[in-house]
Amino acid sequence: MEHGFGLDIPLTLEEVCDPRRAALIVYDMQVGVVRQIPDGAKVVRQAVLVVESARAAGIRIFYTRHMSLPNELAGVTQLRTAMAWQRLKHVADVRPGFLRDSPAFQLTPELAPLPSEAIFDKITMSAFAGTPLDIALRDCGLYAFAIVGIALEVGIEPTVRHATDLGYIPIVVTDACGWRDKAAHRRALDGLAFAGGSFQTDAATICNLFATAAKGGET
Repeated sequence: MEHGFGLDIPLTLEEVCDPRRAALIVYDMQVGVVRQIPDGAKVVRQAVLVVESARAAGIRIFYTRHMSLPNELAGVTQLRTAMAWQRLKHVADVRPGFLRDSPAFQLTPELAPLPSEAIFDKITMSAFAGTPLDIALRDCGLYAFAIVGIALEVGIEPTVRHATDLGYIPIVVTDACGWRDKAAHRRALDGLAFAGGSFQTDAATICNLFATAAKGGET
């Protein structure tokens, strides 16, 4: 830990993975998202391991869900995005995929939140745009988070980039993040590593660090 200008500045993953500083974000692990991703079931299993370790360590957990608006309310950007995702040429053919209360919108059952955990719904890629997430983290005195979920190249990368601009230290748990396009997934990780400001690790490492935190820092 570095100290300067009245600040404690964590430099290592071990220093960041402290329940007093860090949260866990479970990004869009929804029924309709998981089934679109290669190895979606494997990603769910890895995310469950991270969630269970975070709970044991007393780390606060926040979930996000991507929500579609009815076409009549979606607006230009949402409709254009839906057309691109659904490979459509005409807006009249758009079918909202994640309407609230639809089966596809729900979190996958393996990752059901506890009453002590929160879900934030969003219509954006960044989990910080238009949600209470930033307020909730800051009000708890947290300035770092690990993130797992789907999809890394579509929503997790913009969330991490947005977070660093907001002053957070993100940790991407790479093998607990699903992806659909391998090349785009690799570019996303490489771009985040080049930009700096965030960490990348795997589920086994983060679970071990959470377990250490749960024991009060014993090695």
